[in-house]
Amino acid sequence: MRSVLKAVSWRMVGTLDTIIVSLYWTGNAAKAFAIGGSEVLTKVGLYYLHERLWARIPLGTVRKHSPFSTDQTFSPHTPSDSHMRSVVKAVSWRTVGTIDTIVVSMLWTGDSGKALAIGGTELVTKIILYYVHERAWARIPLGTLRRIFRSRTVVSKTE
Repeated sequence: MRSVLKAVSWRMVGTLDTIIVSLYWTGNAAKAFAIGGSEVLTKVGLYYLHERLWARIPLGTVRKHSPFSTDQTFSPHTPSDSHMRSVVKAVSWRTVGTIDTIVVSMLWTGDSGKALAIGGTELVTKIILYYVHERAWARIPLGTLRRIFRSRTVVSKTE
């Protein structure tokens, strides 16, 4: 569920950025909204897959003390992303995202120069926006608290 919510929140930020950047380079609101709207379809799926892949990669995952666990049989630490992990995820996602932006932009504009300009601009704007998004989500315990409470329940039932 956490991955779905992150995907939706990121797509809202990303779509707005795509529309603004596309409008700047094309000067055409209809094309800018078409590019942004198309990316909602392509990028939600791509971002979800990216999140699921990164959920399996332990690189840069650190453990922080959790105030929610007092039971000795359960670890009092919860996983959290390091700043370096957020940077690496931002770069890996932006690589996938930029390729998608260029392809979608090319389909709507028919102009490879504009498509590359849109993709190149987003390469910068979206890395910054994605990093900020990741750091915000690193502070949201949604999805991690459920595991803590489930573990307490399991421990209680076995006693």
